[in-house]
Amino acid sequence: MEYVRINTGQNPHECKLCDAPFSCLNSLKIHIKSHTGEKPYKCAVCDATFSKSGDLKKHMRTHTGEKPYKCDLCDVAFIQSGDLKKHTRTHTGEKPFKCDRCDATFSRVSSVKIHIRTHTGEKPYKCEVCDAAFSDSSNVKSHMRTHTGEKRHKCNLCNAAFSESSVLKIHMRAHTGEKPYKCDLCDAAFSTSGNLKTHIRTHTGEKPYKCALCDATFSHSCALTIHTRTHTGEKPYKCDLCDAAFSSLHHMKIHIRTHTGEKPYKCALCDAAFSQLGSVKKHMITHTREKPHIHMRTHTQEKPYKCKLCDAAFSQSCNLKTHMITHTGKKPYKCDLCDATCSRSDNLRRHMRTHTGEKTKKKKAKENIISM
Repeated sequence: MEYVRINTGQNPHECKLCDAPFSCLNSLKIHIKSHTGEKPYKCAVCDATFSKSGDLKKHMRTHTGEKPYKCDLCDVAFIQSGDLKKHTRTHTGEKPFKCDRCDATFSRVSSVKIHIRTHTGEKPYKCEVCDAAFSDSSNVKSHMRTHTGEKRHKCNLCNAAFSESSVLKIHMRAHTGEKPYKCDLCDAAFSTSGNLKTHIRTHTGEKPYKCALCDATFSHSCALTIHTRTHTGEKPYKCDLCDAAFSSLHHMKIHIRTHTGEKPYKCALCDAAFSQLGSVKKHMITHTREKPHIHMRTHTQEKPYKCKLCDAAFSQSCNLKTHMITHTGKKPYKCDLCDATCSRSDNLRRHMRTHTGEKTKKKKAKENIISM
């Protein structure tokens, strides 16, 4: 192979196959291998081959586990110095790589290249099994696992396994309780950025997801999906233990507990346990909100809240408010699954059982007696 020396100051050596200039002859020789495909450096442990001895040295660390480049700000260590440099930017917040089409900045040059494709629409990474295409090679790798069913990222605290490391990272927060995404408007914190984004809408009132069949709008896409089934009648979630079917996975999970007797929601102040989160929240009021003088009325029979339209009297103002609805005919509690409306929340709960198939304790006890 011929090499041409050119007198251009700092880079006197030029490749004859392309115009790349180099400062020393050795660098040019290494570069030439990118054209010839020559990889003379072979790994003694596996079949990998490399064009540079330095690349082989780095590769060997994947076998030995050696990570000589350690972060001074945390306990993370890396095989390559370049990876440490990229990692350090997660601490410093430095984003030296700028998009020339918008104001976006990035900590890695590879991230800029991927971002540019959002402007160009380029998706060079194509799935070999279906027509899907992606702007990032990592996305096509993740997508391929939807075809293979591979879940190589395993939780070391439970039996859960995931196809992507990022999903495992989020799952681990269920064990650690970590909630790094904090709301600037209240004290709420979340384990995922998506959940924070959805929560923010409770402050802004934004409901970007609109039903195509009625005027209903929703703050979350999955809420729209579930709502749409009230129009189509679709109930894709079927109980394996009976014939009940449901429009949402959440409702099916609640229903399953009527078979298993599971009560995962436990009161932090007593031994009470419940099958639904809403039930434990209502129960907590008996510990946290009820004032002693209100509780004493259950003993004294005092009922200071009197209805102006009839002789009814109540020990709590909220009970009087509920009673007043019987005079006004107002029914503020609406069913999400049909057009039914109820004057009281407990009546709505009873009505919901016609959709979920859930049985009351009395009904289950009666059935148990009959079956004995």
